[in-house]
Amino acid sequence: MSKTNLETGNNIENQKQELIAALKACGAVRYGDFTLASGKKSKYYIDIKKASTDPKTLKLIARQAAFRIKQMDVNIIAGVELGGVPLATAVSMETELPLLIVRKSIKDYGTKSRFVGDIRPEDRLVMLEDVTTSGGSVRNAIEVVRETGASVKYVISVVDREEGAIENLKEAGTELVPLVSARDLLK
Repeated sequence: MSKTNLETGNNIENQKQELIAALKACGAVRYGDFTLASGKKSKYYIDIKKASTDPKTLKLIARQAAFRIKQMDVNIIAGVELGGVPLATAVSMETELPLLIVRKSIKDYGTKSRFVGDIRPEDRLVMLEDVTTSGGSVRNAIEVVRETGASVKYVISVVDREEGAIENLKEAGTELVPLVSARDLLK
């Protein structure tokens, strides 16, 4: 491994440990009986919306995502409502790349668009997601974006629960880049 790759690897590991500590400190990790968006039952819940409302943790997430985005050929930061919007907004501000918000459905009023922001067929997006389990909700958003002709090669997730999202997104031609995994967070 080259010195640069080693330094990058060490930096990412240090960032991961810093984020784990911040997520725990802001109360984003909870234990109990929960039903996830995927319908699965879980003994723990990772509430990144809690982290998104804590300015220090949100800034940390934005910096770490921006660090990884430097290695990606993208020109737009995207987030799916609701959980991905504050994350994508913070990352957009950190990277100074334009923001695109992907609505879950078309509104009956206003522009009646699934998007807030500009998108063109030649755009290359990275999507921000709070927590990935199976990757189903972000995969739906990716399909909507691709209908415009734009591409989505990467999804950055704050936490991957390691329950199939990496594989499901890979099938869709998209790489999942988790900032931390549930296994690391729950140690």
